[in-house]
Amino acid sequence: MSVLPLVFTSGWASGINAYAVVLLLGLLGTAGVTDDVPAALQRPDVLIVAGVLFLVEAIADKVPYLDSVWDAVHTVVRPVAGGVVAALLAGHDGSLPQLAAGAVGGSTALLSHLVKAGTRIAVNTSPEPASNIVLSLLEDLGVAGIVVLAVFHPLIAGSIAALLLLTGIVVVVLLWSRIRRYLRRRRARREEKRLAAAGAGVPPAG
Repeated sequence: MSVLPLVFTSGWASGINAYAVVLLLGLLGTAGVTDDVPAALQRPDVLIVAGVLFLVEAIADKVPYLDSVWDAVHTVVRPVAGGVVAALLAGHDGSLPQLAAGAVGGSTALLSHLVKAGTRIAVNTSPEPASNIVLSLLEDLGVAGIVVLAVFHPLIAGSIAALLLLTGIVVVVLLWSRIRRYLRRRRARREEKRLAAAGAGVPPAG
């Protein structure tokens, strides 16, 4: 129970940016700021890979439409990462508490990922790219702040993460009609392109 707020917070943050969570926790543990970070997250190879992928995501996450493609690819990655990080934070290899922590972290990461993906689809309905950049920067800063806060004040960080998650779910629900219109328009454009391509391949009559 004592590690549950940290597990929940890391799960929420992993659904937004899993690589940032691994990188931040690993760096904090390596620097000796906290003893709660498991050795597996402090390994140099883990930090290097997390750092490279974080930089890639930092770019992809700010490009309209590419951010949604990136989110789609990470529908599995982020929940799995959230579950693994949570299980490592809980410790006690193979124990029931560790399995429960993994389930909490993974399910929380999935929810926050769906909120992020839904929000990005809604944002991509606007033609300008500035909103994507601003939203991505806010997400990066939010993840960094919440993860660092969770190391020192897990209960406060967990409460903030829960509030942000609930707020995000409400926002996505309210934006759902806009998202559905966008998805219908995109399907219609794809169908038009397919029909145009098929028509171009038909030889003229006579």
